[in-house]
Amino acid sequence: MTNKSLADAEAEFWQKPPKVAKSHISDEEIDSKYDSKSERIVTETNREKLQNFYDALQRPNYMDPRPFYQRRQRWSAERQSQLIESFLINIPIPPLFVYESKPNVYEVMDGQQRITAIKAFYSNELKLTGLERWPELNGRTYSKLPSKIKAGIDRRSISWITVLHESSDNEEDAFAIKQLVFERLNTGGVKLSHQEIRNALFAGPFNSLLVNLSRTPEHRHAWRLPEFSLAEETYVPEQLAKSGFYLEMEDIEMILRFFALRHAEYYTKGMRGFLDLYMEKARKLDGENLQNLGELYKKSIGLALKIFDELTFRPYLPEKKNWGAQPQKAIADAVLVALCDFLNQDKELVSQKTRVIDLTKQEFEKDTNGVLTGRGNTKNDVLDRIAVMRRVFANALNAH
Repeated sequence: MTNKSLADAEAEFWQKPPKVAKSHISDEEIDSKYDSKSERIVTETNREKLQNFYDALQRPNYMDPRPFYQRRQRWSAERQSQLIESFLINIPIPPLFVYESKPNVYEVMDGQQRITAIKAFYSNELKLTGLERWPELNGRTYSKLPSKIKAGIDRRSISWITVLHESSDNEEDAFAIKQLVFERLNTGGVKLSHQEIRNALFAGPFNSLLVNLSRTPEHRHAWRLPEFSLAEETYVPEQLAKSGFYLEMEDIEMILRFFALRHAEYYTKGMRGFLDLYMEKARKLDGENLQNLGELYKKSIGLALKIFDELTFRPYLPEKKNWGAQPQKAIADAVLVALCDFLNQDKELVSQKTRVIDLTKQEFEKDTNGVLTGRGNTKNDVLDRIAVMRRVFANALNAH
């Protein structure tokens, strides 16, 4: 921990226990819950001509899709063009799903790619390509289309289903509803990963901190990713196009895991649920505490790299008498969280790095239950592997 204010701010996270739904209640209580409209989402359906919909999107804060950096699996120009062709030949398009965060202000829950394609088309940024039924239109933008083709597309409509603000009466329930809808939706594109869902649900300064830290040279090096380039804000580089770890934002999730598992004594709801819980609570952190968190992560991963170098987060495989080729999440959790306790002894640890690596290897040789490699993700599993690495670092220092 870098200072008292951060410790105090995070301590407040755990003063109010998370809400837990009852699994066993009487039939009368179940009927009463239904009559109270609890757990019932209020929706409405809207429909608009494409041109009018595009005009509405120009209004500030109306229905802007999430920023590009919050999702990496983006539609190509060809896929966007196919959507426009579908409108032209009148193929039914699935509805968008949006959440009304306040009156007439909407967050897009499902349909980001379709909205982006419509905006690109009507703003003449999209040059049609790869059309199969209308190849004659390839290479044209909206303004260059024949008048009857433009009119044909303009008369098509887009529909969207709105989860109304009235669906919840407090902030905690609102987030639970949005999370549920996100998880249940799988229309119009690739299913969102857990971190993409968090990016949308918990957008704000803490989420931005995670994104920014994922771009640092140390983080990219530790996870065998090429150095960050601004080009990534508009397209996925070829060398990352087949990396599920990158495309599903697991590189960003690893930083969240570090912050959250520093509080593993409060671990609940499994790994996914605990990360959701921490991210929801971290939205309340202010600028100074966010800065301190950022420094804490950079110091921890920097120290890990100085000690383990190319072996950072890689498992030792006793059966092969060698180190594994790729870094592993569970090992990263244990190493980084454990190192938080030794940041003031960084120089001593680096001077004993050969000893640290040897002790780590010994722990893998003894680890017949797969604690270090993440065979289990119960609370005890998480605490045990962090404890193992704390023991490694402490023993290395004691030998100094």
